[in-house]
Amino acid sequence: MALRDLSEVLDPELLLPIRGKTYQVPPVDAETGLRLQRLAEHAAKLARAVDAGNEPDTEALGDDNELDLYRDALGSAYEQMLADKVPFAWLKIAGITAWLHAAVGAEQAEAYWNTAGNPEAFAGNREAWRAARSTRQPALQSGTNPKPAPPAGTTGQPSSRTGR
Repeated sequence: MALRDLSEVLDPELLLPIRGKTYQVPPVDAETGLRLQRLAEHAAKLARAVDAGNEPDTEALGDDNELDLYRDALGSAYEQMLADKVPFAWLKIAGITAWLHAAVGAEQAEAYWNTAGNPEAFAGNREAWRAARSTRQPALQSGTNPKPAPPAGTTGQPSSRTGR
């Protein structure tokens, strides 16, 4: 059995069109990708708790870490967007799209982008939407940090638009 080089079969590129310009988001490195995936798992767990009527005892992401998330997920496209004075709401959608692309899969990222994060339009994948929205859940003061459970349906997702 001959294994082909992954660069021949995977296309990790993410292209985000904004105002007639296309921003190329480079693939995240392994360490960043693992961190983004852990955050998605934690956010999904918090979202499930809220859906079940339970108040989470921690937040998925604080304000300062939210900007780090966008910077890490967007890579060099982040600085380009700042230089181009992209509105913050658009930067946020781009950042969450890049995060979903790296941590959950290209299909969920595309659905989020194409609905501009609209929860009703994005309802086709509630788990990914909940993960994206729960990054801003308020924290209680207990200081505990529960061990995240993996979200349903994220294993084995294709990591490219080609589905390979």
